[in-house]
Amino acid sequence: MNKTRFGFKQVIAALLYFIGLPALLILVGGDSSWWQAWVYVGISIFFTIVSRALIAKIHPDLIAERAQYQDHRDTKSWDRLLAPISAFLLPLVYLVVAGLDWRFGWSPSLPMGITIAAMVLIIGAYAFTTWAMVVNRFFSANVRIQHDRGHFVIEDGPYRFVRHPGYAGGLLVVLLLPLMLNTLWAYLPILLFVVVVLVRTAKEDKALVDELPGYAAYTTRTKYRIFPGVW
Repeated sequence: MNKTRFGFKQVIAALLYFIGLPALLILVGGDSSWWQAWVYVGISIFFTIVSRALIAKIHPDLIAERAQYQDHRDTKSWDRLLAPISAFLLPLVYLVVAGLDWRFGWSPSLPMGITIAAMVLIIGAYAFTTWAMVVNRFFSANVRIQHDRGHFVIEDGPYRFVRHPGYAGGLLVVLLLPLMLNTLWAYLPILLFVVVVLVRTAKEDKALVDELPGYAAYTTRTKYRIFPGVW
């Protein structure tokens, strides 16, 4: 009985987050012909379905891990603050700002080539993040050392290039989104989003170095956290 109620709540929460949040962009924009927004919503939902289907098949325990993120007592205290800010609050803000920008025409029109290029790169960024989720069975929604799941260092796939490919892909999507949507004012809250994600990445990286066996050695082989050649 409890499992049924829990499953129903998780499904509703997932629908609100993965469908309702992107769809808010169109609602605030107030223009059903805003095709760029519809394409973004479609891309977001497509990769959400594909990534969850893949990890359900390859790492079914990861589905439970991510679904129960609020129940983990060993989540880092600082991540209980940063995770909802970076995963929900700031995305909500920059999508609303993007919608208002489109509704009131604040941004100048961008060439169609920029829109298409940004769209293609966003698809690539989503695919990169999906790759990371498929490779890493410890791809949790919050920061904790998963002793209960036999946590160990992942070095395959995109983890050969950067230590946090999930953050890398997510940042790339968000940085390209205003170019795809022609809503440059969204960069104001996006800059704050970038800062929060970088802080979260740095703190997670330090926790892994301090507490996960083998991670310190891994950092000598894969030197960059998110941006190859930069950081």
